[in-house]
Amino acid sequence: MSERLSGVEAFVEAVEAGGFAPAAVRLGLSRSAVGKTIARLEARLGARLFHRTTRSQSLTDDGQMFYERCVRALAELEAAEAALESGRAEPAGRLRVTAPVIFGRHCVAPILLDLLRRHPALELGLSFSDRPADLVEDGYDLAIRNGALPDNAGLMGRRVSGQRMTVCAAPAYLDAQGRPKALADIAGHRAVVYGRGDRARRWLFPTPGGPDREVAPANRVRFDDLEAITDAAVAGLGLAWLPCWLVREHVAAGRLEQVLTDQPGLVFDTHLLWPRGPHLPLRVRAAIDALAAGLPPMMLA
Repeated sequence: MSERLSGVEAFVEAVEAGGFAPAAVRLGLSRSAVGKTIARLEARLGARLFHRTTRSQSLTDDGQMFYERCVRALAELEAAEAALESGRAEPAGRLRVTAPVIFGRHCVAPILLDLLRRHPALELGLSFSDRPADLVEDGYDLAIRNGALPDNAGLMGRRVSGQRMTVCAAPAYLDAQGRPKALADIAGHRAVVYGRGDRARRWLFPTPGGPDREVAPANRVRFDDLEAITDAAVAGLGLAWLPCWLVREHVAAGRLEQVLTDQPGLVFDTHLLWPRGPHLPLRVRAAIDALAAGLPPMMLA
């Protein structure tokens, strides 16, 4: 039986990834190893599965028929594994998660570490990056994404919370420069903004029944790191537009003061994404439930 399954995973990955090279990346193998594995499978079956050229591979009729049956067989195996896992009392195995850097460190990591304390058989690999990862190609079980989502074919998603933005500054700066009362007053202030290169992110404010209002404050300090912006605001370098969860402790301690509190703050949605499949592993379900319960209280203004 083990011989019959040999090469099937590489074959299915090659079909779904669109070639031997991307399949090799997904499987953590060399392109040559994938090609040799599929060649051995063809020799054992006595059938050619791919039409090969120097630039591409496409399925033969036999390959298409074999692929469809392999997919059904692998789905049955996955369902059997999921059924066994669902019968366990504890989530187990390695959970691979990717999250934005600062949001991940401040908000996601504490929740998942608490999940690990409650489930000793669970392992965690948490990667911090502000660049969206390819969940399938990079082998992640779960991703946390903030803001609007692009088309996510092949992925499942769930909105779990929203991050409200606020304008704030150090009390000493506001005492010296005055407290803005309306959005138009921002023009008379200097600001610390998020930016990369020569491009600065505009501040957005919701308007009833219309598009968000964009404000481009005058600035001479730009960072591509929200914690650096927070530190600069605390140091009195100007107004800053930041997530409420990030500045909450500074506001409570009197190091920062929120302004324009009568102006509704923009809310960025936070989503969880995971690869689409017939069954969700228990370890992934446990992480989704923990984050869905733990993130909203952290986001309160």
